[in-house]
Amino acid sequence: MGRDCTDRGSYNRADLCEGVRKCRSSSILREQHMPIYNEALENYVRDTFGVEDEVLSTIRAEIPRRGLPEITVKPEEGRFLQFLVAASGARLALEIGTLGGYSGVWIARGLPLGGRLITLEVSEKHAAVAADHFRLAGLTDKVELRVGDAHDLLQELANEGPFDFVFIDAEKEGYPAYLDWAEANLRPRGIVAAHNAFRHGAIVDSSDDDPSAISTRLFNERLANDDRFISTLFPAGDGTAVGVLRKVA
Repeated sequence: MGRDCTDRGSYNRADLCEGVRKCRSSSILREQHMPIYNEALENYVRDTFGVEDEVLSTIRAEIPRRGLPEITVKPEEGRFLQFLVAASGARLALEIGTLGGYSGVWIARGLPLGGRLITLEVSEKHAAVAADHFRLAGLTDKVELRVGDAHDLLQELANEGPFDFVFIDAEKEGYPAYLDWAEANLRPRGIVAAHNAFRHGAIVDSSDDDPSAISTRLFNERLANDDRFISTLFPAGDGTAVGVLRKVA
């Protein structure tokens, strides 16, 4: 039967040193070979920090049933959005890309009493589904759904800011332009967050010339290298890039 490395009473000095060396080597090997973020850890994060209530689980299940694509954020990503909104004290939030309203519910739940979420959706079909889901969640007093091309709607919204929080989850080719808008319309210390920052792994392949991959890569690099933002990337799900607009001197 093997002895634990801490069982010092059974070892002479040489045995103890050898045992400690082996334990340290084993620990180093585990650290070297264990993936930083694998499926087991993803499930752990979801089961621990991304627990849905009945409303959220119903909304997520209804999205594909009503013919919408299954591209919404995962529960742990939704919880992260709620956390960002609550931690930043945001009162006025904007979502670019509503889909079925799942991420919008997470965001709206992070807002305080009197807080407001404006969410933009280009598809009337998607907007109708989302409206039903906001009603189901009891959030019609907090959420305003606007339908149309986001680039056009954003021109109007420039007069309604500054915004405290902007979440981008729309066509990837538009991400760089959305970042420009967020930078111009966020309050100091406001947050911009963008979903699909990994683009399903395509961002690490520099030879991938898909327009979505190129735009996502450009967005990430701009956010990371722009001194006006303090930025990072949340690695759960398909990745969420986050930037905090620095306080204006």
